[in-house]
Amino acid sequence: MAARSSAPDKGPGFFSQIKTLFRFTKEAYGWLPWLLVGILVAGIGIGVLIGFLIPPVAIWSVILWGVTGLMLGVLGALMTMTRLSTTAMYKKIDGMPGAAGHVLSSSLGRSWQASDTPVGVNPKTQEAVYRAVGRGGVVVVGEGARGRLTRLVNEERSKAQRVATGVPVTVLYVGHGEDEVTIAKLGPTIKGLPKAIDKSTMAAVIKRLDSVSQSLASMPIPKGIDPTKARAPRPR
Repeated sequence: MAARSSAPDKGPGFFSQIKTLFRFTKEAYGWLPWLLVGILVAGIGIGVLIGFLIPPVAIWSVILWGVTGLMLGVLGALMTMTRLSTTAMYKKIDGMPGAAGHVLSSSLGRSWQASDTPVGVNPKTQEAVYRAVGRGGVVVVGEGARGRLTRLVNEERSKAQRVATGVPVTVLYVGHGEDEVTIAKLGPTIKGLPKAIDKSTMAAVIKRLDSVSQSLASMPIPKGIDPTKARAPRPR
């Protein structure tokens, strides 16, 4: 029997990731290859131009500046493709259930703590409420039809206000209507909130909210009385 290898599985390599990123972005922007080629050519042209402008002009200097321009062009192309891929990702997940959770768990940075798992959900209609805690306080995010989110959002806001007295609680609704935040602007909107609490207070609020959520999840649900099995009390 062959011994099992204990080495961890290697993830996709750098060039494989770039290839995947290119394919994903090209699906949304068909003109992407021409843009990237243009950036590379512009980088080389700027490098060669600098080589001719800086004396003494020599062939090796022009080539060196051309290579430098190529490297800068590659860097600019990668930065451009990364930014376009982010925009393409937002366009693809806009309106999908769970999009808000994905943004909260991947786009807020270390100053905020959030999960892609909702803290409240309507299993029938897929409306969901998410929560993020950071230096800006507590943020409750509603995803779905706003009218059906009222109860879920109010419950989560009341819970946060009860266990985190004095900490600001901000409610955001994801959507394209009035007073709503698009999925692309959800992360910047939350990170743009003014700092209201320090790190120790933030940690205490997270601990309290997690404790309340766990206690509610583990609370036993009374089964009640089945009328078909109910018996009349025995006479004494």
